[in-house]
Amino acid sequence: MTTTTDSASHFSHPDRNLAMELVRATEAAAIRATPWIGRGDKNAADGAAVDAMRKFLGTVNFDGLIVIGEGEKDNAPMLFNGEHVGNGRGPACDIAVDPIDGTSLTAAGRPNALSVIAVSDRGTMLDASSVFYMSKIVTGPEGRGVVDLSQSIGDNIRELAKAKKKPVGEIRVAVLDRPRHEGLIEEIRAAGAGTRLLLDGDVAGGINAALYESRIDICVGIGGSPEGITTACAIKALDGFMQGKLAPKDEAERAGGIAAGLDMDRIYDADDLVKGDNTFFVATGVTDGGLVDGVRRKGPVIRTESIVLRSKSGTIRRVSADHLAAKWLEADQL
Repeated sequence: MTTTTDSASHFSHPDRNLAMELVRATEAAAIRATPWIGRGDKNAADGAAVDAMRKFLGTVNFDGLIVIGEGEKDNAPMLFNGEHVGNGRGPACDIAVDPIDGTSLTAAGRPNALSVIAVSDRGTMLDASSVFYMSKIVTGPEGRGVVDLSQSIGDNIRELAKAKKKPVGEIRVAVLDRPRHEGLIEEIRAAGAGTRLLLDGDVAGGINAALYESRIDICVGIGGSPEGITTACAIKALDGFMQGKLAPKDEAERAGGIAAGLDMDRIYDADDLVKGDNTFFVATGVTDGGLVDGVRRKGPVIRTESIVLRSKSGTIRRVSADHLAAKWLEADQL
């Protein structure tokens, strides 16, 4: 017989089956966004993905609290911060969601758009929602004790090259292609390294920097702070290295962040961004990318590809699924 204590313990943490339930939600979001790929309307794509993700999350056996929602930056449809998802009957969890990481990529029909969910134990995710942007650096485990946000990018590149036993000229640095990064890109190239400029979607860039045998060695630059928390869940599962420092856009945002208990001068590491060793990260491709393939129509089926990471077990799973198109969309929508 299971005692009350045993039962409470069983439901106190997300378990290994949770990720395979969550992947249904990212698959649904990616599939529903597919008719909007390349049609120039990022809010319509995001809205379709949000509706699908919310519906599927409602069937999952957990009590999820959205700590990192999406939509605040651009007034898009959102799964909002503070919203409870799940059926409420399982473990209590913090949730970070981004039904489409790369709405502009989806609208333009460009690569690397993802549907993403990250999960950790309740009370473990840093709520950085009051400051929209964060300066980040992400590497594989070789970067631990070697690279640091307080160092110049040139020093970080040289030190990581030594740790990885490869020439500086072979180091590849992923960075968002934004005007704010013009100086950073010049410094990277002046150090002798090559760049991989990202049009959008720095979550995938960070994960690729931490993956074994990836072509990307470092991901750096200023991106969304919600995406930073989400990336930290994945990095912990990959045993990678990550640091982040909040980057308020003005004094009003800085003051708001301080009022919310955030430290504007602190360099946060992955354990500060997401505490503990029980994180899940799930992503399904919306459009093709270096991490996973996008949604594809294959005759009577819709094929999705997802990546599922769990920190506690240190596992990386790739999930390819075929969905009967008739169950999802009318034939003329794809």
